This record gives sequence, C-alpha cells and structure tokens, in this order.
Amino acid sequence: MTLLFRAPRAVVDGTERPAAVRVVDGRITAIEPLTADADGAEVVELAGDEVLLPGLVDTHVHVNDPGRADWEGFPSATLAAAAGGVTTVVDMPLNSLPPTTDVRALRVKQEAATGRVHVDVGFWGGAVPGNAGELAALHEAGVFGFKCFLLDSGVAEFGHLDPDQLAEHLGVTAGLGALLIAHAEDGGIVEAPPNSRDYADFLASRPRAAEDSAIAEVIAAARATGGRAHVVHLSSSDALPMIAAAKDEGVALTVETCPHYLTLTAEDVPDGATEFKCCPPIREAANRELLWEGLRDGVIDVVVSDHSPCTPDLKRLDSGDFGEAWGGVSSLQLGLPAVWTGARERGVGLSEVVGWMAEGPADLVGLARKGRIAVDCDADLVVFAPDDTFTVDAAALRHRNPVTPYHGATLRGVVRSTWLRGAPVAGEPRGRLLRRGHA
Repeated sequence: MTLLFRAPRAVVDGTERPAAVRVVDGRITAIEPLTADADGAEVVELAGDEVLLPGLVDTHVHVNDPGRADWEGFPSATLAAAAGGVTTVVDMPLNSLPPTTDVRALRVKQEAATGRVHVDVGFWGGAVPGNAGELAALHEAGVFGFKCFLLDSGVAEFGHLDPDQLAEHLGVTAGLGALLIAHAEDGGIVEAPPNSRDYADFLASRPRAAEDSAIAEVIAAARATGGRAHVVHLSSSDALPMIAAAKDEGVALTVETCPHYLTLTAEDVPDGATEFKCCPPIREAANRELLWEGLRDGVIDVVVSDHSPCTPDLKRLDSGDFGEAWGGVSSLQLGLPAVWTGARERGVGLSEVVGWMAEGPADLVGLARKGRIAVDCDADLVVFAPDDTFTVDAAALRHRNPVTPYHGATLRGVVRSTWLRGAPVAGEPRGRLLRRGHA
C-alpha cells in the first residue's frame, strides 16, 4: 500500500517545514515537496492547524504485565501510548511477575505481550544482586539494556545494587557494549516517609542530596569500568553541574527527565493529593526551571514518561497518606501535550520537543528506524494539533486506572491520529515485539 502524507507543517531533520511524506508498505520511501504528485498513492491531507510528527519513543514505561496487570496491562498501556502519539515503548523489568532478570522471565513477558499490543514494544532486562551471570544471555535475547536500583525498589522481588555490585554489573555491560540504566537515589540519605497528608513532609524525606550522591556513584562506576550508564527520571537540578562535567570528561553518561518534573511543582501539590507522589519527587518551581535549562543546554538528553501506575487503592486516595501511597505517576498518554504546554510557555519549539521525545530516546536504545521522519524509517507518524487545548479527564484516559495528577489540568496540543508503520492505530492490535538491533 502506498500513502502520501501532505503536511504544510512537518518536523523533519530537526526543523519544521512543509513536506510530502511517501510511504510504501509501512516504510518511508521519500520526503518530497508539498506539491509532489500522488502517483497513484492514497493521499492523507493534513489541515492547516496540524503538524506531522514522528511517532514518539517512550523508553520508560512500567506495563506490569504479567503478574500485576490490574495495575496496567499491555492492551491498555499501548492504547494509551497511541492516544498520546507514542508508537514505541520499552517496558521496564520490574513490577511484573516474574521480573525480567533472566531469559526465562523475558520469555514469559514476551508471551504475555504477543498479539496484545497496539504499538511496538521492546523490553529492558533487570540488573539485580546475583544475576550478573544472566546479563549476556539476556543481551543476546534482545533486551535493550539493564535497569538497576541503587536503593529499595519498592518490590521485594527486584533487589537493589550496592556500590560493588553496581561496578560488577557495569563491568559486564561494558564488555557486552550494553547500556545500564539506574534509579539513582542514595538509600542512606532517603528517610522513611512520614504518615502525613502534607506533601512537604514527603518531599523532605527524599532530598536532592539523595539523588546527587547516587548520581556521583554512577558516574564514578562508569568512569572506572568504561561502561555506558544512563540516569533515569532526574528530578534534582543540583546534579546538573556534575553531569555536565562528567560528559565533558568523556564519561559514557546519558540522562533523562520526565514530563511531571518539567510541568508540575511541589508548591502546587494539594494536601492529600497522593496521585502526585513519585520517587524521586516532584520538586520546587525553581528546580523545574533549571531542569528546562539543562534540557536546552543538552545536559539532559531525553524526556520519557516513567509511567508507573497502580490500582487506586494503592494510591491511598481515601486517606491521602503520602507515607503509605504507592509512588508513581500515570502520564503515558499525556506526555506530549504536557511537555509541549511547558515548552511553548518558554519559547521552545516543537522540533526541540520532538528531539527530546522521539529521536533522542530512539537513539538511546539503538532504534535507527524509529523516532524520525526520514527515508527508510518506519512510517510511525502522528497528526498533532499544537494550538488546540483540552482539559484532562482521568476517567477518559486509555490507561487502566483513572488516576493521574493531570486530572482537571488544561493542556495544549491534541493528538488527532497516530499511525504505526503506515496504518492508523485502531481496532485489532498490530504492534510488534522489538529486539535490540531492530533495523
């Protein structure tokens, strides 16, 4: 099947410009002038208020399936992804049962996803105490890298690494040419959260110093081993100078942040609003602005969701107790409009947002045919209306449980349609399971 997308505005090669994008059998075969002849192709005409974007790539999604599919699941998560313009997700190795810490568990995960995903899905492996010997087989089986925690993960079946174990695992991944990604908070600094409805009490229990200390540990281990390290969900702006210095030194380090750290603030969290609880926490407005500066300066590389849902009871919505509530933000469907809303307010262009949320994450995990509108790439495309606004209704979102801190917020930017390999995402699931090295 041949399609021609005629877009008066499209994000191509890091710029916004008119383009006609020709698609044959799910691949982009040409980027042509807007006036290009259809030559028998079915034409998709974008309206004047629409922009053609590459499908976003979200490399930080907790699907929790199998084992905790009442928290989320492959059908609901991937429908939510598509509704938010995300055409590729990489699933985290924990909160599912079993966790993805060996090849057997990976096969269980893949079986649970087969035939049930509406976008393309890849998988992270897990790095936990005692499984360094499993990493090579997982790498060969196609995981995109290995996730570790440097403090209690919150689930007993996924243990955390001490400094020696971190160095051991980074040594193995260095030999494999694989990526190790780290939840970087120092358990010796983090305090047990008090039973309180006051968000400030929870925030005080996880200070910036906990992140800063753990990130320094990751940098030291990456420097010593030569391994590639990636810091997930950065919330502490205090860590930016050391990250910049490490990169300048040549340490193989990348960093992500998340929409909630760029758009929400501690000052605005109501008492008892546990839907805002996540780890590390949403911090102050001044901290948020420094994260935006870090993005624009290239110190922070990518923006991904860290979609970490749970059932409403685990959020303790009835009591509003931040100490007892599960920590995680549900935002997979809302990442693009949330970040675009914040970007537009700061004079940041849509092409920059696409770089952080599509091309950058694709490059992070080596998906050369994802996250960009370019010849020979998958025709994963999004029709986006950047000037439209909408009010978030948690009950109308596609993820499984109607909990999100964005409920009631007015966001700018509406995804009008999402295309996976040249076909609109609708009806039966047609997503594929991806392996490292997919081209």
